[in-house]
Amino acid sequence: MALGSRLSRLSTFRRKVLAAGAVLALTFGIAVETTAVSHAAVTGPCDIYASGGTPCVAAHSTTRALYGSYNGSLYQVRRASDSATANIGVLSAGGYANAAAQDSFCANTSCVITVIYDQSGRGNNLTDAPAGGAAGGPDNLANAYAAPTVLNGHKAYGVYVAAGTGYRNDHTNGIATGDNAEGEYAVFDGTHYNGGCCFDYGNAETNNNDDGNGTMEAIYFGNIKVWGYGSGNGPWIMADMENGLYSGQNAGYNANDPTINYRYTTAIIKGTANKWAIRGGNAQSGGLSTFYSGPRPNVSGYNPMRKQGAIILGIGGDNSKGSAGTFYEGVMTSGYPSDATENSVQANIVAAGYSSGSSSGGLTPGSRISVRATTSCCTSDYLRHDDADTKAVISAISSSSSATDKADATWIVRAGLADSSCVSFESANDSGQFLRHYNYELYIAANDGSSVFAQDATFCPKAGNSGQGTSFQSVNYNTKYIRHFNYTAYIASNGGSNAWDSTTSWADDTSWVVSTPWA
Repeated sequence: MALGSRLSRLSTFRRKVLAAGAVLALTFGIAVETTAVSHAAVTGPCDIYASGGTPCVAAHSTTRALYGSYNGSLYQVRRASDSATANIGVLSAGGYANAAAQDSFCANTSCVITVIYDQSGRGNNLTDAPAGGAAGGPDNLANAYAAPTVLNGHKAYGVYVAAGTGYRNDHTNGIATGDNAEGEYAVFDGTHYNGGCCFDYGNAETNNNDDGNGTMEAIYFGNIKVWGYGSGNGPWIMADMENGLYSGQNAGYNANDPTINYRYTTAIIKGTANKWAIRGGNAQSGGLSTFYSGPRPNVSGYNPMRKQGAIILGIGGDNSKGSAGTFYEGVMTSGYPSDATENSVQANIVAAGYSSGSSSGGLTPGSRISVRATTSCCTSDYLRHDDADTKAVISAISSSSSATDKADATWIVRAGLADSSCVSFESANDSGQFLRHYNYELYIAANDGSSVFAQDATFCPKAGNSGQGTSFQSVNYNTKYIRHFNYTAYIASNGGSNAWDSTTSWADDTSWVVSTPWA
């Protein structure tokens, strides 16, 4: 969507993981299975689509094979230390991603995802998006560690899209054009979204420009309300058809398109001649709901459609790249899939066993937390970002605090951007903004995809320096820990030339209690 002009047949099979002899290693809630079976469901989503007469013409996933026989590479990573690349494949044919291969290759440095391979055999791979009518390029590449997940006990990584990140293929093979029929599904992190334009996956223009109404047909996920929206506060699954985000036949508000924010969300858009549909559900359990099925929008230019057949991920058709979201898997089909076919695909997704690991809270990636000071002066104070600027401070938060103050003191734990064994903290009310140090002071700032940012925004939890709680060590200044000093947050050493390096109360000031989130 343009920023300038608008903003087999698997039914009930569930994967069983061998319990005998299995050893699970938990790293901040991410379970790593060492002896359990390594195969995914024997039939993949694309096998199901093929059986339904609507075969996949693009199949992308960084977490698992989407065909039961697929034994190739899922994605490629590039490490910062020497710019070398490595392809990350599956543990076995039809199986889960070999996350250990990424961990080994990227050890002691950071990595980005450079290619997401097309499993369909048509060569519709996704690489960094070039410039478009709305924004320059090439776009940023996703940090390879920022979206850890677990599938039936197997560690994997999704594609974490911060603003400025985007993937594209303008020279595709077999993708629907014109008014031809197609289907699309994706599995997203339903808790990671924003109101920027536009977190899309699907069919777009081949010239990276806004070519007018009906030249796109992509899944949109987010909570922007400028060009269309559903009920509640969002996020919503909508169709980006260019110059409009549609949730029904009418432009603007459509009450039947609900807010949907499952931790793992299945999102579906499909279209054919004068007919299209939105479906969605919980990718961890249950079936699909249909939120719209009917005629094309009653606005000029969308019937017939003029699709061009490029593929985008994380951006709009003209490279609008203000969006945020996380992608785990998705496909595009030739033909309009039946609801029955999609229902079987949903059962397959559920059987894949997506999980964020431990659900006990704490420092589990994906969990929401608040962080309380332990120094005797300040035991009611929490680490937060300051509404007046971008600095991080501490202030008193209580049940009577404003909703804004509570939200400012709430963080989403992410796997460390520079080291997945550590953590990064994303603002819960300002998606894509992370806690990072700059000149030793802490701020919130948008992830720019750089290695420097990744390191400045990564902290390694340690036993509390005072003997209580947790201390957070800077990954790139290992003598410095997150500290509050005169109610402002820094990374600080126990002694040094800066005022905030004072030895007085250093152990207490650098010890924090990870608490129930305020928002």
